[in-house]
Amino acid sequence: MHVVIIGAYGSAGVAVANALAEEDVDLTLVDDGEPGGGLCILRGCMPSKEVLSAAAHRFQVRHDHRLSGVPEVDLDAVVETKNEHTSNFASHRRSAVHDLAERENVEFVHDTARFVDDRTVEVADREIEADYVVVATGSSVNVPDLPGIDEVDYMTSADVLDSTEFPDSGVVMGFGYVGIEMIPYLSEACGMDITVIEHDERPLDEADPEFGDELLDLYREEFGIEVLTETHEQSIEATDDGVRLHVDHDGTDETVDADELFLFTGRRPALDGLGLENTALDLDPAAGAGTIEEETIQPGPDWVADTMQSRDDPGIFAVGDVNGKEPILHVAKEQGMIAAENILADAAGEGLTEYENVHHHVMFSGVGVYPFARVGHSLESAEEAGLDVVTATRRASDDGVFKTKDVPEGLARLVVDANDGTVLGYQGLHYHADAMAKTMQVIIENGMDVRDVPDRAYHPTTPEIIDGVVRETAAQLD
Repeated sequence: MHVVIIGAYGSAGVAVANALAEEDVDLTLVDDGEPGGGLCILRGCMPSKEVLSAAAHRFQVRHDHRLSGVPEVDLDAVVETKNEHTSNFASHRRSAVHDLAERENVEFVHDTARFVDDRTVEVADREIEADYVVVATGSSVNVPDLPGIDEVDYMTSADVLDSTEFPDSGVVMGFGYVGIEMIPYLSEACGMDITVIEHDERPLDEADPEFGDELLDLYREEFGIEVLTETHEQSIEATDDGVRLHVDHDGTDETVDADELFLFTGRRPALDGLGLENTALDLDPAAGAGTIEEETIQPGPDWVADTMQSRDDPGIFAVGDVNGKEPILHVAKEQGMIAAENILADAAGEGLTEYENVHHHVMFSGVGVYPFARVGHSLESAEEAGLDVVTATRRASDDGVFKTKDVPEGLARLVVDANDGTVLGYQGLHYHADAMAKTMQVIIENGMDVRDVPDRAYHPTTPEIIDGVVRETAAQLD
């Protein structure tokens, strides 16, 4: 059996490769990355946390009345350090892929791959007829279809990560994952006056409303960011000094002028140039899968099943950001492992396994000082699922340890099955919420009864907030 993996440097592709390299499979790994190493390492979660850490140090000094003076962030040093670290991380990833290629059944081709027929891939100067092809090409920046957008300059998150100079003001389109992380950095580290366009009443769509409201208060009051809620972009134009964004703000036409436009409007599957029109994958709008407009492929949500197998060709699998399901690093890895398992099962004529994961997201909001984490159900998602639940909500300021560490903002919520006490979900927007997500993952994925969770923190530690919501929900059950 011969398997081709397109996008072998990325987290999803390398997960498939690692799993199949151990099997009786001929593998061709293809990636044209320069230098290569995957989106997360080069342009995503790794470099963003690097620059956020510098802003976090400044933020905490600025807010601590026990300290005098506010340090300036040396953006040249920030970017230089980030580049050094990510270069090392990417080199390690490339070495791991190249080490795989030392095996007798594995080859690596540093070039571009393109489908020329069903499961036939053109790589360099040859065509490879494969039994299975895994597409793991990641995602690219999503540029919204807004009148005037092609006539103005803008910066994406990748530009922000590499920049050492910024103008005085900026307007931001996009207040999802990328925006929530990058916007406070622009304010805190880069000293910019920032206006954010938010379509809804509040951000954090996956959270209960209280958390979105808390985030709004935090960004407005602690970072001085102007957030225009219930606002929609209508058009944009260049001015002598920068850009002018025309918006509908709660039913009123308004304009926002700024020196720079920042596009944090998400990402879309990177499928352009793969030659999908030469395969059985039907992306014609009539098929309900998606569209091809001006050579830009916009796949629909159902073109890949939960088994990671494409809907139209059982020999093509898609993993990671490219399948449009859930663009999260740990999900990409897990999808890669499921895809490898299912390729072997399909070849053996066996049933395939669907990928299921417990909701487990972390956003490094508030420059990482006040991260948001959700594991399992929110109250809203539990009620939508028809579950009978009890909840407890606790503010960080209720526990003295957050005050002593000078990080008193935020809150946490626990969602518990009212019938048997099973812990169903946790949300936290507070200091160390990211670190606590793993603890909550273990509790939730193992189906623990809240009454069996040890009520013991080693004071003074921030997980006391977990003890508080555990005690409250357990008391409601009793």
